[in-house]
Amino acid sequence: MANLKEVRNRIHSVTTTKQITSAMKLVSASKLRKAQDSILRFRPYASKLREIMNRVASGVDDLPDDGIFVQRNPEKILMVVFSANRGLCGVFNANISKQVSSLIDGEYSQSFKAGKVDFISFGRKAPDLLKKKGCVFTREYNYLIEKPSFEKVSEICDGIVQEYIDGKYDVIVLIYNQFKNAAQQQPVSEILLPFKLDNSKNIGGSDYILEPERENMFSIIVPKTLKLQLYKALLDSIASEHGARMTSMHKATDNATEILKELRLSYNKARQAAITNEIIEIVSGAEALKG
Repeated sequence: MANLKEVRNRIHSVTTTKQITSAMKLVSASKLRKAQDSILRFRPYASKLREIMNRVASGVDDLPDDGIFVQRNPEKILMVVFSANRGLCGVFNANISKQVSSLIDGEYSQSFKAGKVDFISFGRKAPDLLKKKGCVFTREYNYLIEKPSFEKVSEICDGIVQEYIDGKYDVIVLIYNQFKNAAQQQPVSEILLPFKLDNSKNIGGSDYILEPERENMFSIIVPKTLKLQLYKALLDSIASEHGARMTSMHKATDNATEILKELRLSYNKARQAAITNEIIEIVSGAEALKG
């Protein structure tokens, strides 16, 4: 009977776990729909603005000397890392940690060893995971994971850009999970600054009449593009987190279902064995009385 009690306790425990993971899956699915809609609607706008900027740049002989386009020797690095505030989302946070580790162990290893790499976090998990690597996060904007705000991101971006113009940093890198679908998120790193125009595509076309002039357009379009790039990384990360958590909780629920099947089978076998033993004892006792 001790075995039966133990199996019953395990069945109760796994059933409770299944209820929790199932509820978390539903919550993540609900949040994913909103987050996915936000990033999928936002991407065409950001892409079109980048295209417009490249068209404007195609007719400019000299880019404005405002510091944003300046290519420097990459010694002082700022990494903006996007992760989650909570766990239970599979390898979502671990992939970001690996992506950062590969950069500070590879391309920016000399700067990191010299203490010239600073970190900014959007999400609590990245600082926790990267403590062992010696990564010090000077600023944290974890609240934006729960309530993303373009106005707040714009303010943060303005500060980062000014630090780059002032020469505090030579390269600013964004590290985040790019949303593909609910089951697939791709960790990526992309350069925010120095700003690079896309010259790989044919951006020729009509000679548009612009107001203001082409040279003055950069003071409007470039800051807007940088803010959109930072905000898009945030939206990508949020959608990826909910997709990863939904997938993880779906797998956990399926695993709990399989474990319950095995436990119930074991319970029935143990119960049947216990009943059989009791019958044997009763029969043996009856035979003994006859004798």
